[in-house]
Amino acid sequence: MPWFPAGGMDCIDNDPMDMTADSTSTQPGSLALWLAEHAELGGDALAGMVSLIEPLGSQAAIKAVATGRYVVASAGLAQMFECDNVIGRTDAEVLTPDETTALRRVEQTVMAQRHPVASEHKLEIKGRRREFSVTRLALGTEFLLSVWHERTEERHREVQLQRALAQIEQQQAALEQIRRELQQGSGRDEVSGLYMRPQFDDLLLREIDLSSREHREFALVVIALDASPAVAGLGEEAQQRLLEGIGRMLRANTRAMDSACRIGAQRFAVLLSGVGLATAHARMEQLRRQCAAQIVVLNGEDLGLSISMGVSSFPHTASRQDELMAASEAAVHEAQRRGGNQVVLASISFG
Repeated sequence: MPWFPAGGMDCIDNDPMDMTADSTSTQPGSLALWLAEHAELGGDALAGMVSLIEPLGSQAAIKAVATGRYVVASAGLAQMFECDNVIGRTDAEVLTPDETTALRRVEQTVMAQRHPVASEHKLEIKGRRREFSVTRLALGTEFLLSVWHERTEERHREVQLQRALAQIEQQQAALEQIRRELQQGSGRDEVSGLYMRPQFDDLLLREIDLSSREHREFALVVIALDASPAVAGLGEEAQQRLLEGIGRMLRANTRAMDSACRIGAQRFAVLLSGVGLATAHARMEQLRRQCAAQIVVLNGEDLGLSISMGVSSFPHTASRQDELMAASEAAVHEAQRRGGNQVVLASISFG
């Protein structure tokens, strides 16, 4: 077993540390529980388990329950605590009474339950606050195995991410407020900033007439916001943020000759003038990917923007307004039936 005598924690400062323990027993069926129920495997199983743990950055130690002293420890455990030796020491020799009590309370739970228990601990080592997750397992009645994994950098990144998301949320809210003020009285949808259904119907008829006279094609895309149980549980404000996000993406990704409209509660449509099916599909696939990568934030949480699209073309799919709409709607329903977040071309009738 690749363990070496590890240095003790005698160099840990005795300043007060914030230590909390939130213990939860491992669910039945877990590997650790299975090993605990097969003690006959003995040291081979333990050695194999540790050989898998250490390359992942975790450090293991075994403590004698009767004395509370560490009898075995990974070499990296001492390095983790910036010390020379943990072998032969107790927690009371290197930690404050409050810290020792917190650790002991979790250990007693492990020995009483006879199941693996995970806990979180916050320690201040040499003036730096560090966070650890520790999983403990009773080895019979005499020894206790603990596996330590440092979470300091991970938690630091989580904090940075939350700050970044909060900043994005503030910026998005400010931009939407400015956009509403500028578009006030313009007849556009207040939430998305796009044309509404009456304007869309007029634009579609005009595009059909123009394309018929000039013998050219255009594409009609119907876009639906994919349902999300997580988002639905957040209420109307979350839905509004997503609709605002779709509006931003459509305004930024359509040409001056195109028309983007909100035609329903969670429905949008885009008229791509002079564009055939293949080009329309490529452009909408690019838009779908951009929407999936778009960050839409509410209360510091990225809601995730997922849309489905159905694409039809004039005159190849249909040459009448109602038929074009029906074809695109059927295609978007098919996209959602397949799981959403995709673009589907409308069927072309060859009859």
